[in-house]
Amino acid sequence: MASNLSQNMRVWHRKLGFFLSGIMAIYALSGITLIFRDSDAFKKTINHDITIATNLEPAQLGKELDIRRFKVDKVEGSVLHFKGGTYDKTTGRAVYSVKKVPFFLDKLQHLHKAKSADPLFFLNIFFGLGLLFFVISSFWMFLPSSSIFKKGLWFTAGGIVLAIILLLV
Repeated sequence: MASNLSQNMRVWHRKLGFFLSGIMAIYALSGITLIFRDSDAFKKTINHDITIATNLEPAQLGKELDIRRFKVDKVEGSVLHFKGGTYDKTTGRAVYSVKKVPFFLDKLQHLHKAKSADPLFFLNIFFGLGLLFFVISSFWMFLPSSSIFKKGLWFTAGGIVLAIILLLV
């Protein structure tokens, strides 16, 4: 029985590993790019010169321009100055620039950060469960009495300790 379970775990581990390898590569790349989300790495500047409603208050203006954490820095007459641009309350003209990641990279990052309201959240749950299966099934790769298995347990303990230390730092 144990031999049969061990053999099945190896087969499932191998098949799921091949199936998820593409998703793992995408998650790895999007995760690496997300590390730099607080910088301008990978971003391109997009310039806007548009006319919108007049006499908007700062909160309304931020929503209208779709700028998160919008803040007016200075007011000169009817012109509001904010990071990256200006808005003239009398004419409704807004001239500003924003930095955004390219479309495809934005989609990759959105996949990585999907929330429960997104249709992609099922993929994230499936992927997380797949990784959890890899963790569990890897313990069936070698006989518990083998030295490789015993050394593997030490590496597992090391990984857990390292993760805890990094969480506490």
